[in-house]
Amino acid sequence: MKPVLRRRRPARPELVLLCDVSGSVSGFSDFTMLLVQALHDQFSKVRVFAFVNRIDEVTALLRHGTADPQGLSARIGAEATLTGWHDSSDYGTALGEFAEIYGDAVGPRTTVFVLGDARTNMSDPNLPAVRQLAERARRVYWLNPEQRSRWGTGDSAAPVYAELVEMHECRNVRQLSALVARLLPV
Repeated sequence: MKPVLRRRRPARPELVLLCDVSGSVSGFSDFTMLLVQALHDQFSKVRVFAFVNRIDEVTALLRHGTADPQGLSARIGAEATLTGWHDSSDYGTALGEFAEIYGDAVGPRTTVFVLGDARTNMSDPNLPAVRQLAERARRVYWLNPEQRSRWGTGDSAAPVYAELVEMHECRNVRQLSALVARLLPV
């Protein structure tokens, strides 16, 4: 008898996307959500969350074959609870809600992508929620569509978030595809 051994296939990671869909970055988030939909088969599980100053799961709106680029923002805006009392981004509140309500979406096999400019509109950035996310996840990457030279200007909390998670400037398709090729198992 000869034992036949098969190589173990590496476990496919889980993916969680946290997308700022406020006016300043919604086009970037829409594009990235559609890209993730196209790569869906590379992951064992994909969950997508959208926020402005409240967070809501929008995974069902991106199921394979159901998302169209023209209607995605409108559908998310109509079907998800993304704002509370105002229409300005509030990363601290949204990230805190994510940790409290959807914290079980993140585990040791989960790669988390945060998509947004980290502009808090002078609100508390809620660093404990980001720390908790970084501790629970396998990896956390923040894709920021602003130029690195603008991080930390005005109401940008990018430098303090970048101390806790790996932040990348991601302003165009070339940068995004290079990051995807380097960071994801595709």
